[in-house]
Amino acid sequence: MKFTGKIWKFGDNVDTDAIIPARYLTTSDPEVLAAHCMEDADPTFPVKVKKGDIIVAGENFGCGSSREHAPIAIKAAGISCVIARSFARIFYRNAFNMGLTIFESRDLWERVAEGDELTVDGDEGLIWIAKGKESLAVEPIPAFMQELILSGGLMSYLAAKRRSGNGR
Repeated sequence: MKFTGKIWKFGDNVDTDAIIPARYLTTSDPEVLAAHCMEDADPTFPVKVKKGDIIVAGENFGCGSSREHAPIAIKAAGISCVIARSFARIFYRNAFNMGLTIFESRDLWERVAEGDELTVDGDEGLIWIAKGKESLAVEPIPAFMQELILSGGLMSYLAAKRRSGNGR
C-alpha cells in the first residue's frame, strides 16, 4: 500500500464531532458526510481536499463518541490515509472496520507543514518527507488489516469471504 498526497495538518484531540459534526448524523450517505468532513475544524477542508490527500494529526485523533461516521466521512472525502501521533482506540478500530488506512507516528507532526507532500509506503513501513529527502519509520500494516482495507472494510471483507466459501 503506497500513498502520495498533500498534507492537511490538525492538532491534538480532534474529536469525532470535529471530524463529522453531530448535526449531519441523520445520514450515513458517504457523499453527504464527505461534504461536511472536518468543516468545524477547517471550513475550507470539504471544498479544497483532493483525492489522495493525507491528514497528519497530533495526539488522540478520533476521540469522543464511537461513531463510525467519522472514518466514513474521511474516507469518502478522498483522504488516502491518516497519520497521527496516536488514535483514540475506538476510532482506530472503526477506521480499519470502515476501510480507512491509518498509521501512528510519534515524530511526523513536528517535521511537516500543511501543504507539504508525503509518500507513505505501508508495506515497507516508511514515510517519505519532502520528495524523499527525509524518511521516518512507521509500523507497517499487517497483511490481515491490509485485506480489510483493500476489501473496503470489515463487512465487505466478510461478505467476500462468504461468497468465496471461506467464511461462515
